[in-house]
Amino acid sequence: MPLYQIKQNSVQQIKPASFKTERELQRLFEENLESLLGARFIASEFTTGDRQRGRIDTLGLDEDGTPVIIEYKKTSKENVINQGLFYLDWLVDHKGDFTIAAQEALGKDVEIDWASPRLILVAESFSEYDKYAVNRIGANIQLWTYRKYGDGFLFLESIFANSSQAASKKSKSEDVIETDSGQDEPEIIYTTEDHLRDKSNEFRILFETFRERIFVLNADGDILEKASKIYISYKHGKNFCEVAFLANSMKIWLDIPYGDIDDPNKLCRDVSKVGHHGTGHTETKLSNLSELDDVMYLVEQSYRQTL
Repeated sequence: MPLYQIKQNSVQQIKPASFKTERELQRLFEENLESLLGARFIASEFTTGDRQRGRIDTLGLDEDGTPVIIEYKKTSKENVINQGLFYLDWLVDHKGDFTIAAQEALGKDVEIDWASPRLILVAESFSEYDKYAVNRIGANIQLWTYRKYGDGFLFLESIFANSSQAASKKSKSEDVIETDSGQDEPEIIYTTEDHLRDKSNEFRILFETFRERIFVLNADGDILEKASKIYISYKHGKNFCEVAFLANSMKIWLDIPYGDIDDPNKLCRDVSKVGHHGTGHTETKLSNLSELDDVMYLVEQSYRQTL
C-alpha cells in the first residue's frame, strides 16, 4: 500500500523501508506493546527450558488478563506458524512458569485468565495458505502484517483473527490448573451465554442487535469477542469496548479518552478516576433499541482508534 505525505496541497510518496534485523522489529514492538497490540510486556526471549528447547520472542498479558505469545518474522517465507503453535502448546503446559514471570514483571496481584491464550504472529506478509491453515487450526491465533515507511512511519494491519474465543462452546467448564500449593483447582471458563442466562427475551434481542452492530464494524471478521467473569470485551488488536449486563440495561466502557470522544447527546461520563470494571475510561449505557444508533456512534469512534 503506497503512503503519501501531504504538504501544501501536494503529495509526496514516502518510500517503503525495512528493519535491519528481526531484533530491531521485536525491540520496537516490545517498547510499545500496549500501544500497538494492547498487551503489557512481561518478557523477551523467554526460554522454554531444556526439554522443549526454544525461545519465545515476546510474552505479554492483554487488557483482559489473557496470556499472549508474540512471534516476529521479517519475511513470510519463514515457518512462523508451526513455531508459534509449538510455543502455544508449551504455554498451556507450563502455566506456572508464565505466572511466575508475569508476577515478577507486573506484580504479585496480577490476574491471569487461562480460558484462551493468544498467539500473535507478526510478519511483512502472509499467504492465503497461511490464513487457511490458522483458520483450520481453530486456536486463538492472530496474524498481523507490518510495513515500515521511511524512518518515522509504521503501518500495522490485522489480517486474520478468530471471531470468538476458542472456548466459546463451553459453559463454565472446569479446566484444571495447578496452584502454588500444589493442589489442582478448577478454573471457570465463562461464555457470552453465561452472561445472558436468566435474561428476558427483550434483553436478549437488545444485546444481540448491539452485538451484530459491533461485528458489522469490520467486514473481515477481525473483531474478537471474549467473555470474562464481569464483562464481555470486544477487541481489534486491543480492546475498544467492554459490556456488563445490568438488570434491564447494559453498561458499556469505551477505550477512548473522554476528552477525545464526540458525544453530541451527552451519553458518556469520565470514569478514569473512579472505580469501574472495564479497561476503557469512558462509560455509557444502552437501555433500549431506540438508543442504539447513538450508542454505536460512540462505539465506532473507539473502534476506529484501533485501525
